[in-house]
Amino acid sequence: MKDQRRAYLFGLTAVLLWSTMASAFKLSLRYLTPAELLLHAVLTSSVVLFVLLLIQGKLPLLKAVTWQHIRPSIGFGLLNPVLYYLVLLKAYDLLPAQQAQPINYTWAITLSLLSIPLLKQQISRRELVAVFISYLGVVVISTRGDLLGLHFDDPLGVALALISTVFWALYWIYNTRDDRDPVLGLLLNFLCGAPMIFVYILLTEGLRIPPLPGLLGATYVGLFEMGLTFVLWLQAMKLSVNSARIANLIFISPFLSLFFIYFLVGEKILPSTLLGLVLIICGLVVQQWQGRAKLP
Repeated sequence: MKDQRRAYLFGLTAVLLWSTMASAFKLSLRYLTPAELLLHAVLTSSVVLFVLLLIQGKLPLLKAVTWQHIRPSIGFGLLNPVLYYLVLLKAYDLLPAQQAQPINYTWAITLSLLSIPLLKQQISRRELVAVFISYLGVVVISTRGDLLGLHFDDPLGVALALISTVFWALYWIYNTRDDRDPVLGLLLNFLCGAPMIFVYILLTEGLRIPPLPGLLGATYVGLFEMGLTFVLWLQAMKLSVNSARIANLIFISPFLSLFFIYFLVGEKILPSTLLGLVLIICGLVVQQWQGRAKLP
């Protein structure tokens, strides 16, 4: 049954929680390595998703899981959570949160570009304009507005933030073919991804007992970045009479995120960050614009 008021409530709650993630990443990375943060967050989110299946009465789906259900989760789990979050969290480790967070929002542009070779889709002039505007915003943020000098504070961090959008876009392209229950599918992806992260830590940095502040941060990320918020968003889309009304709420998130970054992380928000973010959002709006005056 459609209920637009409840849809907005669920959608805005999800957006509010997602808006705290850049700050949660940055604060947690003061105590944990990116891989440690990811491992503990994934373990937390796996517990959360299992509990959600229990509450929704879907445990029979989990009991009925066969190799046919698990096999795709090996590839999905490699993309998300392993590659996507390892690369993204390393970018957050290298960059100020106010740089990493807006760049991450260009994943929808990356999705359009990857759809050309992978889905054999054609790109329109409108989408090309969107690509130019959004990536101009990335350059403005990454150079702190020094467009002529093109001096990047941390080229590796910027590159990793952009690469993370590739993994996220690939995940969603291949995920469109996944007909499993979304909560069950995500749980299986995380259960398959967790051993990969564990082995990565063993081979690269070794296990240790995490500091309590880092563990609390990872738990928060697992709860609200990877677990509960995903379900809130799905519920909002399900209840809405028009999914576009809910989808457009996501444009609030990056601006709210800067508010939390300023007050929680203590970063002074630069004018170039605001300008670059506005350009990125404008590019996304142009990409999604379905008005009459379309560019062909």
